[in-house]
Amino acid sequence: MENNRRDFFKKSGWKITALAATPYLLPSQIASSKKPSQNRKISYELGMAGYTFVKFPLNDALEMTQRVGINYLCIKDFHLPMDSSDKQIADFHAKCEKHNIKGYAVGPIYMKSEEEVNKAFDYAQKVGVQLIIGVPNYDLLPLVDEKVKEYGFQVAIHNHGPGDDLYPTPEVIYEKVKKFDRRIGICHDVGHTRRYGKDPVAMTMAYGDRIYDMHIKDVTEPTAKGRSCEMGRGVIDFPSLFAAIAKTGYAGKCSIEFEKDNTDPLAGIAECVGYYNAIEDSM
Repeated sequence: MENNRRDFFKKSGWKITALAATPYLLPSQIASSKKPSQNRKISYELGMAGYTFVKFPLNDALEMTQRVGINYLCIKDFHLPMDSSDKQIADFHAKCEKHNIKGYAVGPIYMKSEEEVNKAFDYAQKVGVQLIIGVPNYDLLPLVDEKVKEYGFQVAIHNHGPGDDLYPTPEVIYEKVKKFDRRIGICHDVGHTRRYGKDPVAMTMAYGDRIYDMHIKDVTEPTAKGRSCEMGRGVIDFPSLFAAIAKTGYAGKCSIEFEKDNTDPLAGIAECVGYYNAIEDSM
C-alpha cells in the first residue's frame, strides 16, 4: 500500500507532505498547489462529512474545511440544530458563504417515529437542501416514501457496519428500499462496509444506481476492530474504488469523514485530501 501511496504522490501536483505538516496554509495557497484539470474525467465532488468536526464549533469546522480546499459540507445538527430559527439558519448559511462552503445535505438523522420523519423533512426544507442522510426504522419506510414524493427530496440511508442492526451494508439498504420510490437510496459509508467484511468496490458497482451520497474513510482492518485512519494507510483499495465510482457515473459528493483524531483532525484531513487528489490526477 505504501508503494501505491508514493506513486500517487509523485503523480499529483499537490505538495502533500507540506500540506499535512503545515495546517496553516491559506486557501489560495492550497488551491494553487493542485494542477488544474482541463479534462476532468469524473462528475463527483469532494465534500466533508460534518461528523468529522463533532468536537468543534461551526466556525472552526468551516475554517478547517476551507483550509484543505473543500467547498461542500454535509450538515450535522450539532452545528445547525433541527429546531433552528430562520435567523439561525440564515446566519449559518452566511458563515458558510464567508468560507466559500455550501451545505449540500443534512444528516445523518435517525428516524424512530413518525414525528421524527416529519421533523427531518421540515428541517431539510427550512435549511434549503434536497438531500437527507437518514436512518429510518424499517416500519417508517412507507412514510418516507410518501414524504419524498411530497417534498421532492432524496433520502440516502447510511450504513454503519458491524453493530448496526438496521443497515450494516449497502446491500441491506438496497433490499429494503428497492420497492419504494427511487428517491430513497443509499449513503455508502465505505469504511463501515469494509469493517463488515464486504468489498466497497463491489458494493459500489452493484448498487451504484441507487447511491446518492458517499462517506469516505479508510480503516485499519476489514473487521469490527477496524479503526479510522488516513486514506491510503488502511485496507481500502481507493484507486479501484474511485475508478468504480466514476464508472457508475456517480454525480454526488464523496465526503471525507475523518474520525481518527477528532480533537485535532486537520493534518489527517489534509493528508486524505492530498491522497484523493493524487488518485484523481492519475485517473
